Amino acid sequence: MPKERIILGIDPGTTVMGFGLIKVVGKTMSFLQLNELDLKKYDDHYLKLKLIFERTIELIDTHHPDEIAIEAPFFGKNVQSMLKLGRAQGVAMAAGLSREVPITEYSPKKIKMAITGNGNASKEQVAKMLQSLLGLKTLPKNLDATDGLAAAVCHFYNDGRVEVGKSYSGWASFVKQNEDRVKK
Repeated sequence: MPKERIILGIDPGTTVMGFGLIKVVGKTMSFLQLNELDLKKYDDHYLKLKLIFERTIELIDTHHPDEIAIEAPFFGKNVQSMLKLGRAQGVAMAAGLSREVPITEYSPKKIKMAITGNGNASKEQVAKMLQSLLGLKTLPKNLDATDGLAAAVCHFYNDGRVEVGKSYSGWASFVKQNEDRVKK
């Protein structure tokens, strides 16, 4: 009987965190869920981080994913935005690590390339391809949810390939792979 696993994909953000879940049986994936955590109504950045952590824990405790795929922050011109995005990603990763769920990061370009074959594809192109691949009847208004789903699908497509990105199986693994960034 083929092994069954669940992959949680996360597109971190402090305005909207998109997420999607797929089930993989053998070499076949199927859609489970996509949604978003809307954080626009909150002004307090630290409250947003707390809510990201809590929602990620809730997703893990509800769906028991075997792996998490997360979109890595992209380097933009606004340093403050980059810092906030990095914090959102870090909090989602901490939630996964606290439940000992292995995490793999993917660059936005790598995710777009895996889904559409074009690393410069638009959010709309990624969403339409996911709709076709997974037989989604409708697409959400906000495409952050499909970006989270795209991370999960990208992880499925990259299964077994070594060059997928940084992967962490727990705190010890994270520290070991980031020794140059950890103070002793």
